[in-house]
Amino acid sequence: MEVVTNLNVESFGKLRLFYTRVLSVGDGIVKRHCKIWDFQSLNVVIGIGSFLSFLFAITCAYLYLFPSVQPVIRSYEISKPGSSISKPGSSIEKCNVFEGKWIPDESYPLYNASQCPFAESGFNCLANGRRDRGYLKWRWKPKNCEILRFNAREILEKLRGKRVVFVGDSLSRTQWESFVCMLMTGVDDRRSVYEVNGKKITKQIRFLGVRFSTYNLKVDFYRSVFLVQPSSAPRRAPKRVKSTLRLDLLDDISREWIDSDVLIFNSGHWWTPTKLFEMGCYFQVGKSLKLGMPINTAFRKALGTWASWVETMVNTNKTSVFFRTFESSHWGGKNRNTCKVTRRPWSNTRGQDRSSISDNIIKVVKKMRVPVRLLHVTQMGAFRSDGHVGTWGDHPSVPDCSHWCLPGVPDMWNEILMSSLLTMNNVPLQ
Repeated sequence: MEVVTNLNVESFGKLRLFYTRVLSVGDGIVKRHCKIWDFQSLNVVIGIGSFLSFLFAITCAYLYLFPSVQPVIRSYEISKPGSSISKPGSSIEKCNVFEGKWIPDESYPLYNASQCPFAESGFNCLANGRRDRGYLKWRWKPKNCEILRFNAREILEKLRGKRVVFVGDSLSRTQWESFVCMLMTGVDDRRSVYEVNGKKITKQIRFLGVRFSTYNLKVDFYRSVFLVQPSSAPRRAPKRVKSTLRLDLLDDISREWIDSDVLIFNSGHWWTPTKLFEMGCYFQVGKSLKLGMPINTAFRKALGTWASWVETMVNTNKTSVFFRTFESSHWGGKNRNTCKVTRRPWSNTRGQDRSSISDNIIKVVKKMRVPVRLLHVTQMGAFRSDGHVGTWGDHPSVPDCSHWCLPGVPDMWNEILMSSLLTMNNVPLQ
């Protein structure tokens, strides 16, 4: 809770003037009646009147300066420090877990990417030659509470018999890989965990699924960078139109997302001119081609289609739905084409804590008729200029200030994800 109580010089001036006028009125009243009182009685009355006037003046001035101050209560629930996984009836504190700071923590990282067969080699920065390890030793600390520590064995038990689905672009795949690697630390027999189709983790595969057979748990990833349906160019379209995005139709693989217990979406990094217009991809609604539609408008339209699909197709009594906001990138230079990976997080966000993509996501989710939880990671990622792949990826000559090293920042997204699920009421994991 936060109440602002700073008084400026002008406010104190008003208070002094008000007090002076009240005393003057009281003094005038006394003078008009002094003829019927003796001198001693007059001193007593003046003393009492002055004291009452002072209290009255203070009360009025306070009401004048602070008419209706109400404490601010954040609506995000998280358990108080000291617990592992909250039990029914345990103490719950409301808190915005996305307001806070990164603090050093030598107990991190949570896993070794080289020992996890589901971590992409391109995200394993240590194996690719990164020498400094400081970027691995940071934990996100919310301002007014603690995030539950990730306990792989307990979470595997909670997820027994469940299906967790990640849907989105390559940043969603990174979060999926992080989540699987975190869970792997709680498995005794590593052979009991496998990709269901025997596929190697690559960038272009539309579906990847890892099964934890001991727990009958599936953790899936579906590649859907726009969430809405890609389509071929309509007949008689201008030559520059090579393909379209059907803003009024969700991706055709969406039918495979429905039967899940936890469903986590993201989108945003592909909604750029270079990924769309320069590739000949434009927008379409119904049979109408929208050549002049701005990307921001199209993104809002696509989010509206997604929201309508969730409201009509997903049973939110069974499925907990999340949408992760835009992840801060740290490209620099005049044309945003240089990548400098620092050794420590930035001390401030340098304007990276806001994103029009995130703003649109938040606006759409807030208007939905069914419960969808936001993983608003934009601000917390803005500090982590040290956590990107940089030149320690698959192609060292092509720096990367968009994706994250593993272990790293996406692990914290998953800690918040599971902390949210395990501490909120009416979730399907209880």
